[in-house]
Amino acid sequence: MKILRNYFLKEFIGPLFLALVVLTFVMILGNLVKIADMVINKGVDLFTVSKLFLFMMPALIRYTLPIAALAAVLLSLGRLSSDNEIVAIRASGVNLMSLITPLLTVGLMLSLILVILNDRVIPYAHYASRKTLIEVGIKNPTAALEPGVFIDSFQKYILFIYHVDQKKHTLKNVRIYEPQGENKPTRTIVAKSGEFISIPEKKILKLKLINGTSDEPDPENPHNFYKLNFKTYFINLNFAQAQDSEKLGKKPKDMTIEELNQEIVKLKKDGVNPLPLITEVTEKVAIGFSCFIFILLGIPMAVITRRREKSINLGIAFLIIGIYYIMLMAFESLAHQGLLPPQIAVWLPNILMGLIGGFLTFRLCAY
Repeated sequence: MKILRNYFLKEFIGPLFLALVVLTFVMILGNLVKIADMVINKGVDLFTVSKLFLFMMPALIRYTLPIAALAAVLLSLGRLSSDNEIVAIRASGVNLMSLITPLLTVGLMLSLILVILNDRVIPYAHYASRKTLIEVGIKNPTAALEPGVFIDSFQKYILFIYHVDQKKHTLKNVRIYEPQGENKPTRTIVAKSGEFISIPEKKILKLKLINGTSDEPDPENPHNFYKLNFKTYFINLNFAQAQDSEKLGKKPKDMTIEELNQEIVKLKKDGVNPLPLITEVTEKVAIGFSCFIFILLGIPMAVITRRREKSINLGIAFLIIGIYYIMLMAFESLAHQGLLPPQIAVWLPNILMGLIGGFLTFRLCAY
């Protein structure tokens, strides 16, 4: 019996690591273009880009690990079933439950690892990534800008830049909007060109505008503006999130479960509905246990389908994953609308797939 259990585990562990590496690499490819653009075109140093790449990895593993676990079960048991090895084992009087229990145990261990990853590692990586991007914006402001889009990364101002020269660190055709508040006209500054003056050690970022016009308040009527032509014009810019990366505030995705629970208590005291934070806490744990659920569902699916082909097994895995995340988004939407408690809504995909997987596994082992 021990030999068979080790055999099942060996057949599962190999495809698990292979699927995890391949899936993670595929997801990394989607970000390589942005990473290469930061190094080649935007002049961001390789060390900073490497840090951002490293911080990105935990978030990718959050999605690739459950998929890899499901794909590994389908690939390993699918091969054993197609080769009639499972039929031979059952014919010899061996109960399959004793052989698949180690797989379920591995699934539970992977789920606990994923919960820790969601609770500790991913929030830290997400927060560190935001701090690094702030530092990049202060040291090399043009690297943080995209031409042709509205940029609201700075306090008070919204920027629209038609062209950014990454090599010369200059801007062409700059529009700056400064909202004045409700029922007040927006102040507008237009310049033919501009350049950033960055002083990283003092956390100071200035924008020098050249040849343009600026709306200036009329002293007699502050609600009105008059046009001021200028040859040079300086604006001090602060990042909307934080000028000092060390004092950068945390978003819900940057918080651990303990920090989220503390924030929930504060919001309740202030009379604010903490529904989004409760959903975030529940999601960290529920998505973590998806590894166990997928393995529980994948075991009977592999034996029933009896497929040896890797492409078909991977197709089944992505189909199940797709259904899971569609259900998760749908139930989360119901939770945000107040139609379902978030503690129930976020767990429903796990519960439904777990019931199906448990029923099929019970029938498989009882047969």
